[in-house]
Amino acid sequence: MKTLFAFTIFLFFLNFNNASSKESFFAEAKNLFNKKKYEKSKFLFQRNIVFNPKHAESYLYLAKIFEIEENENEELKNVNTTLLLDPKNEEALYMLIDIKLERSNFTEAKELQKRFEIACNSLCEKKDSIEKRLKNFDTNNES
Repeated sequence: MKTLFAFTIFLFFLNFNNASSKESFFAEAKNLFNKKKYEKSKFLFQRNIVFNPKHAESYLYLAKIFEIEENENEELKNVNTTLLLDPKNEEALYMLIDIKLERSNFTEAKELQKRFEIACNSLCEKKDSIEKRLKNFDTNNES
């Protein structure tokens, strides 16, 4: 009986330690990202996703890293995953609008702009930038 109890306590602490290490993957990855150590942070964000596949912020940071690395396909994949998990993530919406504008997909960019304006909380100053880029397109098409 004592052995069973001791084993149960051991498993509890093992699980607790594992849970706290999962949390530290994201925190450490974010810290490395802020220090511009992108390869190391990318590895930790990916590792965090293994333990927590629905962690939208990890996908968002991966998208940022792929944007820096100019890997548009991986950036797009991670932005889309972020939005799948968190449809109102304004930073991911802005990144997706930017991708659509770069690809000259202005119809989709306009639709995303509407979603962005509804979700906008801390990046509202970006609305003017989006609006200006879309107006430039409309002006160029009228010529």
